Amino acid sequence: MREERIPTANVRPPALRRSSEMRRIDAFEVAPVPGLVAESTAMLEALGTLQRIAQSNASVLLQGETGTGKEVLARAVHELSDRRDRPFEVIDCGSMSPALVASELFGHERGAFTGAHGERAGVFERAHQGTVFLDEIGELPLDLQPTLLGVLERRRFRRLGGTRERSIDVRVVSATHRDLRAEAHSGTFRPDLYFRLAVTRIMVPPLRERRADVLPLIEHFAHQLTGDSQLHPFDSDALAALETHSWPGNVRELRNLVESALATGTVALDDWEYAPSGLHPTDGSASAMLDEPSLPLLPFREARARANHVFERQYVTNLIQSCHGNASEAARRAQMDRPYLLSLLRKHGLR
Repeated sequence: MREERIPTANVRPPALRRSSEMRRIDAFEVAPVPGLVAESTAMLEALGTLQRIAQSNASVLLQGETGTGKEVLARAVHELSDRRDRPFEVIDCGSMSPALVASELFGHERGAFTGAHGERAGVFERAHQGTVFLDEIGELPLDLQPTLLGVLERRRFRRLGGTRERSIDVRVVSATHRDLRAEAHSGTFRPDLYFRLAVTRIMVPPLRERRADVLPLIEHFAHQLTGDSQLHPFDSDALAALETHSWPGNVRELRNLVESALATGTVALDDWEYAPSGLHPTDGSASAMLDEPSLPLLPFREARARANHVFERQYVTNLIQSCHGNASEAARRAQMDRPYLLSLLRKHGLR
């Protein structure tokens, strides 16, 4: 299946308070990062690490489940570095045969193998003074791992079938969904290559651990797909279901769900089904809707956006009042991340 590319946006860092209940994160240190939508504590921590190491030339290993946006983070490392105006080259180590992977990495000369009718530069050569992103590095065949290690250590290589050594100046960013440290210990991945690639490591959290990002991502994807900054295709009942979904496909699954909802008006999600009136249980029981007589007089998109705005404001107003202004208690009671609650309070002028 072709991998969806997560589109670009900006981090919207919440104004976090320091407390004994949360790790010390200064939101003002997390500047906008190309390609990322993030409000959750888990993602802001990852982005803080990314920003601290971006200016160096150290190799970076991104570890996380499929669909979490590792390529977007890799591009952010490149864009935040001094190499931003140089090439960013990508190779998927798990999508090709070993011979093709070697050719893509190092290039080849004419006649190097059957079908090599001309010479070709590989990603290391094309990315000179830029960044090479080795996606799914855990899938790299064992017999190629020593060659890659040698290139990273000597910063020199030969094309397949060639004799001339070529020097390279590249930064290497790798990504994997596998536990390469464990595989290095077990011998299924070369330990020396692992330590060369993982000079710095960033763990990319799955979407189920960054639920505060669900609504901002929905709004971003809907805007990217329709051009309407006020539109998202789910009502309040739908959002409640989506925020408790386990998201096995992570951000890519969410993006596909938004696109499907916009295109067809109906999307299956486990035991829920989306229809124009919102997500509702597939057993047919009805969900309560906001009762505003003026809504049917408005265009559908505007009415839906207004209904969601009314629900949000009413919910967070009652919530924060019932907790006497204590945002931490309100977040626990609502079972949502505190940064997300704070963003809603600011959005509706309540903080």
